[in-house]
Amino acid sequence: MATRIEIEVAAASPRRQIVVRLTVPAGTTLIEAVRQADLPGRLPGFHVSADRLGVFGQLRPPEWVLQAGDRAEAYRPLSADPKEIRRRLAESESVRGRHDA
Repeated sequence: MATRIEIEVAAASPRRQIVVRLTVPAGTTLIEAVRQADLPGRLPGFHVSADRLGVFGQLRPPEWVLQAGDRAEAYRPLSADPKEIRRRLAESESVRGRHDA
């Protein structure tokens, strides 16, 4: 009999986060677990993309083999580039600092 492991699969929309607990066969890949969790069915409008998957906050390839206790994650696309946001914030702080002096 094949060994089974317990994992979690997590995803979030802008308004809601879900965590699905699964018991899967040892050797289950990241993409297999994400598919088994049926994220689009649980988060309407959520689209799973093989290049936006990870384990515990670290991007991983879809064929990554999960271990007992892992939290597989499917990430949604970013609405804005974080580097661009930081650049704009730094510029606004610089302008604000000149007016306060």
